[in-house]
Amino acid sequence: MDYTYLFQTRKLKYTSNLSDIRKPSNTLHHQQQFMQSQLIKNISKHVKLNPDEENLFDTFWSEKVLNKGDYLLRNGEICKTDNYIISGSIKAFYVNLDSGKEEILYFAIDDWWATDINSFQKQTPSIYSIQTLEKTKLLQIHYQSFQKMLASIPKLERYFRIILESYIGSLQRRIIFNNGYTAEQRYLEFLNRYPEIAKRVPQYLLASYLGMSPEFLSRIKKN
Repeated sequence: MDYTYLFQTRKLKYTSNLSDIRKPSNTLHHQQQFMQSQLIKNISKHVKLNPDEENLFDTFWSEKVLNKGDYLLRNGEICKTDNYIISGSIKAFYVNLDSGKEEILYFAIDDWWATDINSFQKQTPSIYSIQTLEKTKLLQIHYQSFQKMLASIPKLERYFRIILESYIGSLQRRIIFNNGYTAEQRYLEFLNRYPEIAKRVPQYLLASYLGMSPEFLSRIKKN
């Protein structure tokens, strides 16, 4: 999968009787289990975790739900979490200082990652923003927890290396297509590789990603 293109804090109500402490409902517990099992299923394509490792793995992650238009990361902020999308879609972008327009860097949908890798790994300010395009459910892991997880389950280093290699490969491919292919060829390549994204994102954002105007993209689609 391409690397390209959250956690609800549950407060316990303290009472004088410990038995009165509210516990998360079974429904919420099952939802979280499902979300984490979805990520483990993705990981198992490359690395197999034993039951003990899966249980330990679950302790490092928390869930978060963002509404449409919410920011996962803003330009200038430090990316404090690695983010795996359970459902939903996001755009990563920066604002062109000359034109004032958004320039799309990548999209991400279900079963993809949405993180500023450089900001997360170095814990330095990001130079772009990540924003949801629809209601989005994520699993998140904070930087320090990420380091502890890799130390506790070393085989996961291989999984995240594979994801990073895939991400780099996608960037290289995009550079080549942007510089050496026509606008129509870029669109057809995107449609072939990412048909689900092409269905879910607004056409003006897709046009930005492909480096063309919305009007030109519309003409291409009519041909």
